[in-house]
Amino acid sequence: MGKALQKHLIIFTRLPCPGRNKTRLIPALGAEGAAKFHDRLARHTFGLASAFCRKDAELKLIVRLDGGTPEEGRDWLGECDIREQGGGDLGERLDRAVNESFLEGAQQVVIIGTDCPELDERILEDAFEALQTHPVVFGPACDGGYYLIGLSAPCPAVFQSIAWGGPEVLRQSLAASPGAHLLETLPDVDLPEDLPAAMNVLGHDLEPSSTEQFFRSPNYQFPKP
Repeated sequence: MGKALQKHLIIFTRLPCPGRNKTRLIPALGAEGAAKFHDRLARHTFGLASAFCRKDAELKLIVRLDGGTPEEGRDWLGECDIREQGGGDLGERLDRAVNESFLEGAQQVVIIGTDCPELDERILEDAFEALQTHPVVFGPACDGGYYLIGLSAPCPAVFQSIAWGGPEVLRQSLAASPGAHLLETLPDVDLPEDLPAAMNVLGHDLEPSSTEQFFRSPNYQFPKP
């Protein structure tokens, strides 16, 4: 029998902290509200990824955390494989995570963020399937970035000389990865006008004014793991 295909699904996220999460939402939600909204997005993504990985024994879920220790991450999300992202810009941190996964024996690595509530299991399945015939897979975001990247081998160039956070991220990344496969384009949640659609996915059909009241409410409780 052949060796089982090892696959890593990595979540890049940040420990919730007022003033450090979703800063472009602060005018609508306040610093604490923006952090709470980040918490909600991250838990939604973690739940999706956990359920997806439980269906496939070849899949390993890893959380790469910024702004906190693995112990703090487990206090937040529960017992799971949580590792610090380490230093450097986003490209250096992504490249580090990818390289470590391949060194551990992974043959396919997919990384997702937590800003895309419309990401679902079907798209994750499509990403891993596409890696069977393509070296790199991207999930394009509407703002010119990407919500997912998958690789079937290390590719340092795809993370170098990228203007992270700008509208040219995907274009620049594609230029460094010939033969890449594109998944469907989905919206990230970055600005106040993105909130109503995101809340529909997350289970609360709220108008922007109600959304603001909801996340500013002192009665809001962080969900339990």
